[in-house]
Amino acid sequence: MGTMRTVLMVAAGAWFAGAAPAFAEGLPQLDPAKFAPQIVWLVITFTVLYFLMSRLALPRISQVLEERQHKIDGDLKKAETLKVEAQAAAEAYEKSMAEARTKAHGILGEASRQMAGEAAERQAELAERLAGEVKEAEAAIAEAKDKALATIADMSIEVGRAAAEKLAGTKIDKGSIAGAVARALEDRR
Repeated sequence: MGTMRTVLMVAAGAWFAGAAPAFAEGLPQLDPAKFAPQIVWLVITFTVLYFLMSRLALPRISQVLEERQHKIDGDLKKAETLKVEAQAAAEAYEKSMAEARTKAHGILGEASRQMAGEAAERQAELAERLAGEVKEAEAAIAEAKDKALATIADMSIEVGRAAAEKLAGTKIDKGSIAGAVARALEDRR
């Protein structure tokens, strides 16, 4: 590593030695003998650049800035107008929705009342029809009961007479058995 360092130092020294004449001449802008022409050229260049900037570039920049500002102001006014219109549209929408809800509730209420009325009418008709059917059924049941009792009475008389004749071994009058069956049925009713 020591050898490498030595080689680098020798190379750097050789380079600085070759560059020494350039450094010896010095930088012209730092030479006091050349200050006056540099200041004259500085004033001329500054004046020309100032004139070009003030007459050409700055008016164009100012114009672009003014146009941009006008466009921004116009866009802001347009946005404000659109915002007001949007608010008005939103309010109109909300109002129409509220009216629609109110109307829908009214329609639903009317339909509900109408359906309740129709249901009450149907229920009354059904109750009336069922009451008629119940009366008819009760009448039919009473008639069937009377028929059944008459049939039972006739059968009871026949069965009782046949049983009494077998037990007694003699002929029994149908009228005496009919009276006994009638009393027995009256007790059951």
